[in-house]
Amino acid sequence: MSAIIQAFKDADLRKKILITVALIIVYRIGAQIPTPGVDYAAIQSRLSGMDDGEGNLFSIIGLFSGGALLQLSIFAIGIMPFITSSIIVQLLTVVIPRFEELKKEGQAGQTKMTQYTRYLTLGLALLQSSGIVALADREQLLGQGVRVLVEDRGIFDLIMMVVVMTSGAMFIMWLGEVITEKGVGNGMSLLIFAGIATRIPTDGANILSQSGGLVFALVVAAIIVLVIGVVFVEQGQRRIPVQYAKRMVGRRQYGGSSTYLPLKVNQAGVIPVIFASSLMYVPVLITQIVYSSQTAPPDNWWQRNVMAWLQTPSSWQYILLYFVLIIFFSYFYVSVQYDPNEQAENMKKYGGFIPGIRPGRPTAMYLGYVMNRLLFVGAIYLGLIAVLPNLAMDMGVGSAAGGMSAFGGTAILIMVSVALTTVKQIESQLLQSNYEGLLK
Repeated sequence: MSAIIQAFKDADLRKKILITVALIIVYRIGAQIPTPGVDYAAIQSRLSGMDDGEGNLFSIIGLFSGGALLQLSIFAIGIMPFITSSIIVQLLTVVIPRFEELKKEGQAGQTKMTQYTRYLTLGLALLQSSGIVALADREQLLGQGVRVLVEDRGIFDLIMMVVVMTSGAMFIMWLGEVITEKGVGNGMSLLIFAGIATRIPTDGANILSQSGGLVFALVVAAIIVLVIGVVFVEQGQRRIPVQYAKRMVGRRQYGGSSTYLPLKVNQAGVIPVIFASSLMYVPVLITQIVYSSQTAPPDNWWQRNVMAWLQTPSSWQYILLYFVLIIFFSYFYVSVQYDPNEQAENMKKYGGFIPGIRPGRPTAMYLGYVMNRLLFVGAIYLGLIAVLPNLAMDMGVGSAAGGMSAFGGTAILIMVSVALTTVKQIESQLLQSNYEGLLK
């Protein structure tokens, strides 16, 4: 908190913080405005009587939108289309040579990739809003036969809803970019942080009313321990010593310094959890759309086993599959994002080497070996954080939304990571302003 208090004393930082807070307030106001054609009273009546196990299909989107999805507000889609498109564009840099070239072109290439990300965000937002409106029109979004739209709706009203929700998603993307450019911290991350934080009072009240004061106190104590553990691991690094040889450029001597290469324990961040959560809900969504015209789905092997597991987050099948997917995506994402050969080549180019390791291929093999060991610990850590709420549900604590509730491991991981990154950025800007004061 000392960094934040000092930040308000600095005029430039105070302006950035106020801009950030103002835009977050705009985002939260828009999340409460219903889309035209929505029966707001019917939605509120349904949400007030909704059981814990219902609404689980869109819980990850609802988490990032701060509950705006189930209310079908103008910001119902939230930030998910942009997150998904950003991840897809990053992964395509390995598959498409053109994207790999753009990544190496610096600022100009990054600008071009940002444009591609925006176009893909528009397409995903259009697709996602169309699917949600279709489920709402078929009275399936909040349960079979539950009406959430006005009765006298027509095709024009449905098209208008899709346009409004898609426009809302693009407006949120613009808000995030403005916060990143003129505010403090990463705009998209702060919007996700705001969406999760607004759900804490509601989810806390639900746990208190359903499980009692003792269980609520135990949950709060567990959350505090979990936060401490997340901070400890997120700050954890393996520092590999790097020595740079002396070299002459003209009449000046450069190099000869010792530094280190920091490798984070959790190199993948929260991306594997988002991937795994999304993939777990795809079969449920497809099945629901396929059997939308039937009053009851057929009694077959798929419904009795696969769908029963995927719709029961507290089952051991669900927990095991979720855990394995997180570990798989952790290795997959880091293998795409971090290339030991490229890192070793850059070190060799600037005369750097790891003491006791020869430059070139031996350095790449050593970095890959260290990264795999760190990745194993990081993947296990992510998996345990994500499935802890599911295990708690199996013992009768928490909601069936699993890790997608505000008290879930995924939400805590996101909030702590965003908070640490934002405070670090504030401290770095404070340090920069202090240096400028000394120079003046």
